[in-house]
Amino acid sequence: MGKTLITDFYIYRWRYAIGYTTVILAFVLLLLFAGLYVPGGLNDREMQNLATTAGINFREPESLTIINAPYYLFQKLFLVTLGVTTFTIKLPSLVVAFATGIGAVFLLRRWFRPNIAVLASTIMVTTGQFLFVAQSGTASISYILWAVWLLLAATMITSSSRHKRFWKVLFFIIMPLSLYTPLSIYLVLAIISAALLHPHVRHVLKRMSPVHLAGLGLISAALIAPLAYLIYLRPQLGLQLLGVPEQWPPNFLVNAQELVQQYLNFIAPQSGSLMTPVLGLGSIALIFIGAWQLYKTRYTARSYTMTAWGILLVPILFINPTYTTITFVPFLLLLASGLNFLLRSWYKMFPRNPYARIAGLVPLVVLVSGLVVSGVDRYVYGYHYDPETAKSFSRDLTLFNHQVKAKDSIQLVVTNEEKPFYDAVAKYNKGSKIIVMTNVPAKGGFAATRDAHMTVNTGAVTRIITTGYSSEGDRFYIYKNQ
Repeated sequence: MGKTLITDFYIYRWRYAIGYTTVILAFVLLLLFAGLYVPGGLNDREMQNLATTAGINFREPESLTIINAPYYLFQKLFLVTLGVTTFTIKLPSLVVAFATGIGAVFLLRRWFRPNIAVLASTIMVTTGQFLFVAQSGTASISYILWAVWLLLAATMITSSSRHKRFWKVLFFIIMPLSLYTPLSIYLVLAIISAALLHPHVRHVLKRMSPVHLAGLGLISAALIAPLAYLIYLRPQLGLQLLGVPEQWPPNFLVNAQELVQQYLNFIAPQSGSLMTPVLGLGSIALIFIGAWQLYKTRYTARSYTMTAWGILLVPILFINPTYTTITFVPFLLLLASGLNFLLRSWYKMFPRNPYARIAGLVPLVVLVSGLVVSGVDRYVYGYHYDPETAKSFSRDLTLFNHQVKAKDSIQLVVTNEEKPFYDAVAKYNKGSKIIVMTNVPAKGGFAATRDAHMTVNTGAVTRIITTGYSSEGDRFYIYKNQ
């Protein structure tokens, strides 16, 4: 009887397909869980973004002079089609996050070996920072989306893969669309600098047809022309896309402290609408190892791109640290590079000893498992149970849709600060007619938000809608005019 090798087993031959399928299924389940349950509400930024989406009017081009305009249009499509609920506000981000995750898997697969790509993908989809922006009804996920697909398309163009024409067209479509998102121009400049400086990339470009390049350039020009017009209407938009803060000069010391808090302050983590540090200590250690490996392999095209991107981004982050989401992709690639270094170094120590090679996987599995479990655990318990974080997310829209709305119509009294949000709710509401006002109606029953209730001095309260919060749990008051 012949000796059975491990490579003869079905699971071994299909290990990467099984691994990628498991990662994607877990990714979808985590997205749905985050979108429906954790944190389960809307923060102030999501409410403001909903008002911005509702304010878009194609007859008024000035209403489009906003950053991340493609995302707002995408969100508007969902709201017009499905109505307004907490989930439909977040659904565009969940869809974009899924596309981002798929692109990230392919990007990691092109940059690293399959085993590293599977491990890095697993860490990515369970990172608290990614899950937070994936479920957020804001345009934060756009920063990751454009970075992933720009790098993937550029990689596929310069590689020996098939369907290069498709990837060229995709790159010249994604590139101008990404410029509607702040800081994306710096990745575009990094890719262009790598194309001009790296010999292999220059060789690939020289072989491209000038006619074909001109056609692709026209596509990009057509997509970027609206942005140029919007910047003409509001020049401040151009500064925002470059990452220039509204207040100038910036306080560099405060900004540096904020960056340290977001990434390195593991001794005194903070809670709020965003939990910091956004990455675990193990992930940061792997990122530092990956950065060292990037320096050692600085002759490659990917190192050219990453180095140029980092040189352009670091000063901007010190000027305006609110855009730290843009660092997720470079940190993910550096983390994968760190994992690759650890695994490759162990295999170099034992090139022929199969037992030692297998034994080396044990600490690696422990490391990755720890990062995955701690990431999910910190996200779920932090954003659901931490008192400082949980109270940053309002469940008022869910309460309003389920318990306040009448079948026919309802009059809702709100404060001036709340009116833009509830105007948007009324605009995209399916079914009931909602009349939003800041003054108490002269006749008929009405509902009032908690803040508006403080100013109501007429009518009788017939019902109070509450949440399970220990403080400020009274959210809506139902009145009957006398």
